[in-house]
Amino acid sequence: MKKTAITLIVIGIAVVVGANLYTGSLPEPVPPRVADGTTLRSTTAGDVVGFRDRMGARAWQGIGYARPPVGERRWRAPLEPAAYEEVFEALAPGNVCPQFASLLNSDDDEFTSGAVVGDEDCLYLNVWSPPNAVDLPVMFWIHGGGNSIGHGGSYNGAALAVERDVVVITINYRLGVFGWFAHPDLASGDPLDDSGNYGNLDVIRALQWTQANIDQFGGDPNNVTVFGESAGGTNTLAMLASPLAAGLLHRAIVQSGGFDATTMTRAQAYSEDGGHDRSARELVAHLLVNDGTVADRAAAKAHQADMGRDQLRAYLMSKPAAEILTTLNDGMYGMVDLPEVFADGHVLPDLPSEEIFSDPDNHNMVPIVLGTNRDEPTTFMIFDPTHVTRWLGILARLRDEDTYRRLVHYGAQSWKERGVDRIAAQMTQAGNPNVYAYRFDWDEEPSRLGFDLGTALGAGHGLEIAFAFNDFEGGFGIGYLYPDDEAQHALASSMTSYWSEFAHNGDPGRGRDGNETHWLAWGTNGKHSIILDTPEDQGIYMDDERVTIASVKQALAADSGFSDPVDQCAVYANNFRGEHFEQAEFEALNSACAGIDPVSLRWF
Repeated sequence: MKKTAITLIVIGIAVVVGANLYTGSLPEPVPPRVADGTTLRSTTAGDVVGFRDRMGARAWQGIGYARPPVGERRWRAPLEPAAYEEVFEALAPGNVCPQFASLLNSDDDEFTSGAVVGDEDCLYLNVWSPPNAVDLPVMFWIHGGGNSIGHGGSYNGAALAVERDVVVITINYRLGVFGWFAHPDLASGDPLDDSGNYGNLDVIRALQWTQANIDQFGGDPNNVTVFGESAGGTNTLAMLASPLAAGLLHRAIVQSGGFDATTMTRAQAYSEDGGHDRSARELVAHLLVNDGTVADRAAAKAHQADMGRDQLRAYLMSKPAAEILTTLNDGMYGMVDLPEVFADGHVLPDLPSEEIFSDPDNHNMVPIVLGTNRDEPTTFMIFDPTHVTRWLGILARLRDEDTYRRLVHYGAQSWKERGVDRIAAQMTQAGNPNVYAYRFDWDEEPSRLGFDLGTALGAGHGLEIAFAFNDFEGGFGIGYLYPDDEAQHALASSMTSYWSEFAHNGDPGRGRDGNETHWLAWGTNGKHSIILDTPEDQGIYMDDERVTIASVKQALAADSGFSDPVDQCAVYANNFRGEHFEQAEFEALNSACAGIDPVSLRWF
């Protein structure tokens, strides 16, 4: 396995999973930490002691913010943690939540793809604060990873905390089928337990812990900025949408996120009845077949219909986490396509996202930053043999650079439309004067053996995280991607300056240092997004671009540069689905589209 890892380093390709990035070189083991008496703090569960981290930051890791969701607590709303019997030494991150193994969450040289790591006892958080911190803004990070992999221990908030006078929190939350599962036959009448939104409820519980305890760590409970990337961005928006999170957060930063809650029908029903392919009923059917209880799916449906609530729950409780997960099979980088973030009507409103964010009565309206990266799709395309040719396992080239860049451009534009401009317009309509948008454009990766990572990866999904934390080593494992030059560090300084000024005052303005380009609210003077790049490239400036579905469709229809017309059809099929897909419009793109089933062109 180490040989494979070294090969990836030579090629110079990063594996990016939401918030976590891996080059093939596992982080060095953390040296034993020693409890520091100056870090003794009192919490509602008892006293905890931490350690001194990098740059003199005070750090506490592995603090439980809820009771372990194990045994009968599986698929239940989280409860407050039990009291400590003695001083708790918070010196290392807690268990990762159950997920498929990958180089992102395992330090085992011999791990097998498809194996499961983690423990259901995983609801822990980590805190960093500057020395002598008092009433500082709190920056509460929700990791990404498709809501099926990742953990808060991958991030180090020391630099952000010390350099920008903030308290940083990172959390774990239940993932995948343990974070989102709503079988109708398990309904108990408790709207929290029946919501199926356990991952979102975990975030809310962690925010409640923050309200009750963060003053002991130098943070201001009345100034909490929730920020997250990818799935973490989705979960950040879920906190704005949830009435249960009202008053628990005061600002939000959404990095490469978006929000489109899953209906309860899709979360619960069989696929032929409008459910997801891995809905709650489908999952139980798979388990019944896989463990030999029944012979096939038809028999599983009949058996499941005959199981009462108690029998069904006992059956599911008897299954180890690993058996449930391996029924699903892992996908790209260990992520699993599952229904998530349910419009249950209690934890999250049963309303279209437009109605939620365009009405101040339907969401927690706070100052917000929304952003995407210019080349979002590259992270998921760079290993695809459709686009990249490899020789001898160490050399790589793009098959067709022009087509590749076109696919990346339209995918990134569509992401910007749904994750930034659409939501920004809705929130502005709701009367929010503090909506800010950005686009991250850094693309100065080096070439490796002639493979130009600046073109192939560029400003790919997740690459802004290291800049936002000013941590190019930490647990991300992608230090080799960055040239470690003055330009890189200047951009990181600017981004942490903006991020922390927003946390302090709800307006990124000219940054914490007061000398950055003025970041204007969305729509001010005809400007919409700030472009974030190094001084040696484009620099930082306000841009007037506003992306809409209509503008992306118009540009795609007018684009005559595709070498293969089927690629133009595929761009439409993948970027416009559901209500945004129009058959006549699709067929009108070019003569090839008329004879193709658009579903056959979808990449996921």
